[in-house]
Amino acid sequence: MELQFSNAWQKMLEKMHSWLDSIVLNIPNIIIAIIVFILALLASKYISKLALRLMDKTKLQLSMKNLISKMVSMIVVLMGLFLILGILDLGKALNTILAGAGVVGLAVGLALQGALANTYAGIVLSYIKHIKFGDWIETSDYEGEVVNIDLRAVTLKQSDNNLVYIPNKLVVESPIKNFSTTSQSRVILDCGVGYESDLRATRDLVKKTIISEFDAVQNKDEVIFLYKEFGDSSINFETRFWIKSTSAIEVAKAKTKAIIAIKEAFDQNNINIPFPIRTLHFPDKVAITNEV
Repeated sequence: MELQFSNAWQKMLEKMHSWLDSIVLNIPNIIIAIIVFILALLASKYISKLALRLMDKTKLQLSMKNLISKMVSMIVVLMGLFLILGILDLGKALNTILAGAGVVGLAVGLALQGALANTYAGIVLSYIKHIKFGDWIETSDYEGEVVNIDLRAVTLKQSDNNLVYIPNKLVVESPIKNFSTTSQSRVILDCGVGYESDLRATRDLVKKTIISEFDAVQNKDEVIFLYKEFGDSSINFETRFWIKSTSAIEVAKAKTKAIIAIKEAFDQNNINIPFPIRTLHFPDKVAITNEV
């Protein structure tokens, strides 16, 4: 038993000596590999910045430029790693790593289908011109200014200054309403007047009020006034006009300003804005008693 233990111990020492000899012999290669790795990292940062400068002359969106620069940086680092494996004479290990990476990549791809879908959608959103930084959009029941597009989500800043992160997949698969595609936005205002009102006079008064309150509206033809229906308590109408802004918060402010101005104009001209009234009919003989 002691002899076997002694032989095993001797073999282990011989193995450790061989490892030590191998490490000593490969010290120059290890030093060169470390230098190559550091140079690869520095080169990746420099080439990434250079790629961004070159793409500044193109019409690509900023998010797409950042994505391409990161991919270029990763490719440089990977090339450096392959060179290091060759310096350390680990060609066989490289083949094993590549074979294992294929199997692992398949498993990871199946496990991260949602994340990969968001990544692909982020690349699509970064490339298309329908959405860009600074646009005010509405999608997936959220509305706000596009402040960032990355490989995971689209970030919107809402009118209350809160940030909403919407997964890229939802944005790609959902309808997108972009308020910034033109230099103007339309304000739509609903209201109603009493049945006793002069409808033509009311229409002219509303148009005149809108023209006096908003510089973007120059004449009556730029204000669309439409009577919509005979309501339960009022004749309802809709007013539409344009303002020189693409921000949803500015549209809300313009709507508020128009409501105040129209209400004041109606009060000055004795035009009634009725509210729903409920009339109760009682039988002729109703006994009403007060019991304490």
